[in-house]
Amino acid sequence: MNQPTSHSDTPSAENLAAHGAVVQQFHPRARVALENPQIRRNFRNAMDGLMSKRRSAFEGWELETLRELGANIRQRALANLPDLLEQLEKNLTDNGVRVHWANDGDEACRIVRKICVARNAKTVIKGKSMVSEEMELNHYLEEQGIEALESDLGEYIVQLAEETPSHIIMPAIHKNTEEISELLHEKTGTERSHDVNYLTASARQQLREKFMNADVGVSGVNFAVAETGTLCLVENEGNGRMTTTVPACHIAVTGIEKVVGTMEDVTGLLALLTRSATGQHITTYFNMISRPRQFNELDGPEEVHLVLVDNGRSTIYQDDELLATLRCIRCGACMNHCPVYTRVGGHVYGTTYPGPIGSILMPHMLGLEATQHMPTASSLCGACGEVCPVKIPIPDLLVRLRRESVDGDSERPSNVRGHGVKRGHLEAAAWLGWRWMHSQPWLYRLGTSVSARFRKLLPRTMGGWTRYRSAPKLAPKTLHQMMAQRSSSVRPSARMPQSSNVAQRGNLS
Repeated sequence: MNQPTSHSDTPSAENLAAHGAVVQQFHPRARVALENPQIRRNFRNAMDGLMSKRRSAFEGWELETLRELGANIRQRALANLPDLLEQLEKNLTDNGVRVHWANDGDEACRIVRKICVARNAKTVIKGKSMVSEEMELNHYLEEQGIEALESDLGEYIVQLAEETPSHIIMPAIHKNTEEISELLHEKTGTERSHDVNYLTASARQQLREKFMNADVGVSGVNFAVAETGTLCLVENEGNGRMTTTVPACHIAVTGIEKVVGTMEDVTGLLALLTRSATGQHITTYFNMISRPRQFNELDGPEEVHLVLVDNGRSTIYQDDELLATLRCIRCGACMNHCPVYTRVGGHVYGTTYPGPIGSILMPHMLGLEATQHMPTASSLCGACGEVCPVKIPIPDLLVRLRRESVDGDSERPSNVRGHGVKRGHLEAAAWLGWRWMHSQPWLYRLGTSVSARFRKLLPRTMGGWTRYRSAPKLAPKTLHQMMAQRSSSVRPSARMPQSSNVAQRGNLS
């Protein structure tokens, strides 16, 4: 492949309608979340702790220098993305790993199913993978009669609750210990307890048998190293290592943007990822996978597959400004510091990726028709941009997508599907009139004069703008009218002649 190509398959009308219906409910869901004190306490406590840990983890580090390094590594990789993907495919293939390409999530699901069918697999154990959530892989496999079980503790809890992750790093962060205890008791028979160690050990025991009996293991990828053909997985629980080594077949799924050039590039990104995500200096496990099990090795899978998923990423790649979105290393720091996300949680967004990163990523995956409210679900305080470890200008991209959603210039090229979806005929006519009025001085003077004279007849509400703001009130007179009246009221005799001023200065001297 010479360069990432935009996918030809677009989401079906049914899928867009379904996703759109969910995202359109953002404001009603947000109001419900704000009125739920338990949700607000859960998120407030969790986010305060994560922000504090992040600050402590970067103490003694030149944070801005490290962020600049991370941004440069990711930008360099994206600049060479087509070549790096070819290099990655070649080296992985040489190592015995089978590489597959998927235009979208549906095609990626079909590829995974084909591999499972070829091995007559009936059970799949999954490590944490946001791309698999993006693909809705669990739901797809279940429809095909293949059991898919999450092995990450947070994902396992969310799966038992029949929910989706509310955070990209900590999927069950919206639940407290009491809620988790009740859920495990109801679903697995675990005794009710507030002892976190006991609850964790119980879940681990239940999952251990699943690891040993699973036919296929599915995982995500944090970094794919092109130079060596290595898949890197970052984790804390050991479930990722079990998922990728115990089953006879391992399938890794990842977005095409996760590739980096060298192992040296991984070093700087890993230091940023762990500290930004959970406030750790290093995670418990760092897995590097380059090949299937060899004849003289005692463990590891017989087959390793990598599914590279596009799903709208090539469209982002073609836009010089929006390209920065693909730098993301999925640390979740922007979400942890977002005043909107931390008060309503991830489920309110109704999408795979919530929070600031979701608001600039999901419009490319689902189109602005389905996600038009996401770019505006932000106060534009700038916190997300300030903490992003790879310096993604998230606030600028949110503003860009807001403009895209209301832009009526059909001749301006746009790579964002749903361009201009929020622009109405009435609003377009109003702005056209505003431009015409301000380009004609006589019309401007007439319009402001008439508006000031009949200001009491003007509407007191201005759509959504005055829902949370006071409507502007016109003054009885325009500034020009007041200045003209003031000038005419000053009598010539009241003005002191210049000669008098000179005389006064002479007397003072």
